[in-house]
Amino acid sequence: MLQVDQLNQYYGAAHTLRGVSLSLEKGKCLTLLGRNGVGKTTLLKCLMGVLPTAAGNVSLDGRDITKLKPHQRAQLGIAYVPQGREIFARLTVEENLLMGMATKSGRKASTIRGEVYELFPVLKEMLHRRGGDLSGGQQQQLAIARALLADPKLIILDEPTEGIQPSIIKDIGRVIRLLRERGDIGILLCEQYFDFARELADNFIVMSRGEVVASGTADQMDDESVKRHLAV
Repeated sequence: MLQVDQLNQYYGAAHTLRGVSLSLEKGKCLTLLGRNGVGKTTLLKCLMGVLPTAAGNVSLDGRDITKLKPHQRAQLGIAYVPQGREIFARLTVEENLLMGMATKSGRKASTIRGEVYELFPVLKEMLHRRGGDLSGGQQQQLAIARALLADPKLIILDEPTEGIQPSIIKDIGRVIRLLRERGDIGILLCEQYFDFARELADNFIVMSRGEVVASGTADQMDDESVKRHLAV
């Protein structure tokens, strides 16, 4: 479903992505691992069109989307939950969720599906609270729910466990597992929490200095060469 071929990107003279390639099938979870500063978030922003690419191609369902703008990629079915969540702090939970359906029209743009409340029951209890009044973990759940309301083919999650309490990490893991089992969405999970990533991954890639230095299936993630690239 998602195919990335030899992606390169620069910040000024710094070569931040060096020939990155990956592929992701529908119904699978690909985890992206690596230390801070190795280019993971840069890669995700390139996949969303937030940052331009210098060379290489990005395809979704066989269509080249390399030159498309972020809103065009969203319309094609890519949802992005950025690091730091970036919810609208002054809008209510309900208003934040409705923003997730901005690409829709008619009734679909104004009706929040009950499935979202089944996945994240706490949001239903806090519909009229401002997003900025929620805890960090609740904001993360809101950000994921907002992305799911776009009915994506692909959801990109940038370190969803960062700064989150253990109980909510378990809830987020449960939701990702349910999405995998549903089989109609691809999940690209950028993560530093190794055990969380290993439990959810079908496949993985490890980045270092802007390059892919290791890749494989979930049962190969215990390999010491993988852990070496994650150790500080």
